Amino acid sequence: MASIIKIVRLSKQLPIKPTNPCFINSVRTAVMNRDWQPGPYPKTEEERIKAARKYNMHPDEYVPYPDDDPKGFCKGDYPDMPLIGAAAKDPYYPYDIPEQKRNYNETLPEEFDMLGHDKLDFLGTRERFSTLEIYLTFFGMIGVTFGIYILVDDYKHFRPVLAKQFPKSGEKHYTFEPAK
Repeated sequence: MASIIKIVRLSKQLPIKPTNPCFINSVRTAVMNRDWQPGPYPKTEEERIKAARKYNMHPDEYVPYPDDDPKGFCKGDYPDMPLIGAAAKDPYYPYDIPEQKRNYNETLPEEFDMLGHDKLDFLGTRERFSTLEIYLTFFGMIGVTFGIYILVDDYKHFRPVLAKQFPKSGEKHYTFEPAK
């Protein structure tokens, strides 16, 4: 009980902050989300340089998506980037996120969810297995499985159990008396 009283007295001496810092961080992240959304299509050179700075790109490398979509689904000032998958990137570069081969605050292409180690790469990098090898492996395994089924089909399998044994009628098998 004395330890609880000491803890209460010490907690009164600590400076009380008006809000929790974790709450401030979550609110700041929610509010700052608008900074990552694409803005309007840049029409002047100044807007283009500002958009390039927004996406951490050099103004010479920054090329926005064209603003001539007939359905009105324009992508604003988001940069039109080449699709470079993780398999085509340098494996010896010290990435911030080595599992995905990307750096923190790196601008990603719009279709980034299609790129990865486990997905198709659009750059034409050499795949591990050719299409012929994939088909041969698949149909080879199906053939082996079917062959084993044909070979052992005549040997029927069952659970090796005996028929249930019932005691003779009128005979006492369990007495439930204490052992002597």
